[in-house]
Amino acid sequence: MGWVVFSYSLPSKASSSPRVALWRRLQRLGAITPKAGVYVLPDRDECVEAFQWLAQEVQQAKGEAVVMRVERFEGLTDPQIIELFRDSCRKKYSEIESEAANVQKALSALKKSKNNSEILERLEKLRKKYAEVAQVDFFESSEGADVASQIRSIEQALRQGSSSDSTVATVTLSEYRDKRWVTRPRPHVDRLACAWLIRQFIDPKAEIRYATDPKPDEVTFDMRDAEFGHKGDRCTFETMLSAFNLKEPALHVVAEIVHDIDLRDGRYARPEAEGIDIVLKGWLLAGLSDSELESRGIALFDGLYTAFSRRPRLAGR
Repeated sequence: MGWVVFSYSLPSKASSSPRVALWRRLQRLGAITPKAGVYVLPDRDECVEAFQWLAQEVQQAKGEAVVMRVERFEGLTDPQIIELFRDSCRKKYSEIESEAANVQKALSALKKSKNNSEILERLEKLRKKYAEVAQVDFFESSEGADVASQIRSIEQALRQGSSSDSTVATVTLSEYRDKRWVTRPRPHVDRLACAWLIRQFIDPKAEIRYATDPKPDEVTFDMRDAEFGHKGDRCTFETMLSAFNLKEPALHVVAEIVHDIDLRDGRYARPEAEGIDIVLKGWLLAGLSDSELESRGIALFDGLYTAFSRRPRLAGR
C-alpha cells in the first residue's frame, strides 16, 4: 500500500509557538513518526490535502516543507507501519477507557437518582474524544470497538428506568412492500430520516406523499395518530428501527443523531447533531419543495450511513 510523508524545518530563531502548533496539528491528524522528523499518514486524498496545508503554513512561517508519496520504507514493512498507527490509537483509547470507567462508577453511585446532568456532560466529552480518535483510527484498532461498547453501556444505563420507554410491536418488511406512505409536509429531520429508511431499507419502490389528509390505504408516519410515530421516548425513526428489527450498527448511530435533533433532550450528545440541524433548517428557510427536501435528505443520510459504516461505531446494538 502507499503512504504520504511530511517533513519540515523552521528557522532556528523562530519562536516556539509555530513548532507547538504544528506538533499539535500533526497529533490531531493521527500522523506517526517512524523516524525523527518524518511524519506519515496513509496515502488517502484527505491525508495528502492535510499535509499540503501544513506545508503551506510552514512556508508562510519562512520554513521549508516537503510532502511525498512513497510505496515502501527501507527496514519497515507495511504491517509494521500499520501496527504503529494502531499502537498510537491504542494509547488514546486507553485514556478514554479509563475516563469511561470513572463515569460508569459515578453512574452506579447515582442509583435511582434522576439528576443525570453531570453524567450527560461527561458522556458528551467522552463521545467527542472518541470521535476524534476514531476519525484517525485508519486501521480500525480493536480497542476502538471496546471503547464504543463501553460508552454504549453507559447510554443503556442512562436509558434504564425511563418511565416513558414503551415497547414497540415488531412487523415484517414483506407486510410493507408496495405500499403508499404519507407524512406531514415540510419534512425536517425525523421525517426525512424515515423517508430515507423507507426507500433504502424497507421498500425502494415506495411512494411517499406529503400531506395532512391521509387516505385509508396509506401508511402514516410521524404525524398525529400515525401507524409509526413517537413511542415513549423514541422519535419516529427509532420506532421504525425497532418495529422492523433493523439492527445494523450504523443505522443506530444515525438514529442517535436524529433523536438529539428531534427531541433535544441531549441523550446521546452526538457532536454531529448541531451542524446537521443547521443544514436542515437552512433548506427549510430556502423554501425548497417537499420533493427537493426529500432528495437532499436522502443524499445526506446516505452519506452519514456510509461514513458510520466504515469506522468503529458507538451503536453496537
